[in-house]
Amino acid sequence: MTRVLVVEDDPQLVRALVINLQVRQYGVDAAPDGTTALRLAAARQPDAVVLDLGLPDMDGVDVIKSLRGWTRVPILVLSARRASGEKVAALDAGADDYITKPFSMDELLARLRAAVRRTETPALAPGADVVTTAEFTVDLVAKKARRAGRDVRLTPTEWHLLEILVSNPGRLVPQRRLLEEVWGASRSTKTNYLRVYMAQLRRKLEADPSHPRHFITEPGMGYRFEAGD
Repeated sequence: MTRVLVVEDDPQLVRALVINLQVRQYGVDAAPDGTTALRLAAARQPDAVVLDLGLPDMDGVDVIKSLRGWTRVPILVLSARRASGEKVAALDAGADDYITKPFSMDELLARLRAAVRRTETPALAPGADVVTTAEFTVDLVAKKARRAGRDVRLTPTEWHLLEILVSNPGRLVPQRRLLEEVWGASRSTKTNYLRVYMAQLRRKLEADPSHPRHFITEPGMGYRFEAGD
């Protein structure tokens, strides 16, 4: 049974989450504050954490940082905070996903399933050198991308961006991380760089760049690579 730790101080929302999770055969623990959450996480070893940021005793970002000190359990933030800076702070601290309130229960459950699935069966196995999709392949050792049997000419910057994304299949990679790794810390707020280069990657690799299947934008948060079927 997949066990989920719900960290939320709104009793009505906790009740709704617990009911919806239990009816789908999840085991559920609930914590009304950060201190209880950290204690339960250590004792119960959940498979995923659903976390509100506005807790009565500490900020949810501090809970994320504490958890990341010893576990890689998927953390899905569920918060009313909509500012881009709040989202970036949570993702940079180690959250795997960010869902704003009010939210669709179906969407939350879908994202939870995806997060748990990625930890159980990583799309890119350790030591895998070639990433294959229906449209293109990426050879991480040879540092080459091929589409329709031909090499795709990529600039060093395009390659670096592509390499980070395909090395983290199915995972949201925050804008700040991409900017800092590709362009350096001094460019960590230049999101226009990402828009330009992501458009170039899609044009070179996607079958339909205007409706990408593989390089997905999470508005205000970052990008994720999906290999597809």
